[in-house]
Amino acid sequence: MTDWRIIFMGTPAFACPTLQTLLNRGEDVVAVFTQPDRPKGRGQRLQPPPVKELALRHNIPVHQPVKVRAPEVIDQIRALRPDLIVVVAFGQILPKALLEIPPQGCINVHASLLPRYRGAAPLNWCIVNGETETGVTTMLMDVGLDTGPMLLKKATPIDRDEEITSLHDRMSLLGAALLGDTLDGLRAGTIVAQPQDDTQSCYAPLLKKEDGLIDWNRPAQALHNLVRGLAAWPGAYTLLQGEPLKVHRTSLGTGSGPAGAVLASSKDGIEIACGQGSLVIHELQAAGSRRMDAASFLAGHPLVPGTQLPVPETAA
Repeated sequence: MTDWRIIFMGTPAFACPTLQTLLNRGEDVVAVFTQPDRPKGRGQRLQPPPVKELALRHNIPVHQPVKVRAPEVIDQIRALRPDLIVVVAFGQILPKALLEIPPQGCINVHASLLPRYRGAAPLNWCIVNGETETGVTTMLMDVGLDTGPMLLKKATPIDRDEEITSLHDRMSLLGAALLGDTLDGLRAGTIVAQPQDDTQSCYAPLLKKEDGLIDWNRPAQALHNLVRGLAAWPGAYTLLQGEPLKVHRTSLGTGSGPAGAVLASSKDGIEIACGQGSLVIHELQAAGSRRMDAASFLAGHPLVPGTQLPVPETAA
């Protein structure tokens, strides 16, 4: 195996299996670049990114630049003499000067079947949009947003009720394995980079809290997809007596009625009419409370049939 000096760039838990794969393969990972520690929790104590924790356990030097495009950071990377840079959910855009440093290029493991779903939240949006298949793609990075030539792809089905947390974990492992196959193929000279067809692309923007607001005028299937796709963050929610009511787990119902109307409420779930069909809520969370099943929620929050949940004004 040709020894390549590799710099790994990544930040969240999604990137950890790929870094671990590099280490398991005996690759020469000379440094890890990740985002700075961030305050978290009620105490707002600084917490290291998961990739940093993994790197330190393996005694790999860790760098946490605020801006990777800063000239001194680019000089630092150049001094490390990397043959290859592997990037997985790093969280910063790499400038042209950095991309040109490693002779083998910069390889990104992207969580979609490119050119579909370029951007920061491809897994979330593919679920929200009702896709039944997704996958991972390795590509050579260029200055565009996920626009570089593709190396390898691996597809996987999405179960009709699968949530983002499950898909996230599966895809992180799938991406790690694909990166290993990509390195083997590049060393063997069996991979030919393929340009992306820009006409087939779509954008998966960073999620915002307001993306989770439920519009009961929409079809039940679309709202079920919204709950699944935003389960980790920011979560889907409606309003009850002016306060946010988070919706954690749902299924499709069989009833119909005015959009937003409560059709039935029992220990099995709370059925809400949608613009098309109905949605049954099985787990939910009132403001200032914990997540609970429908039976527990109804014990303290009577939600009788005929109650009307608000429809967003923007949809009226």
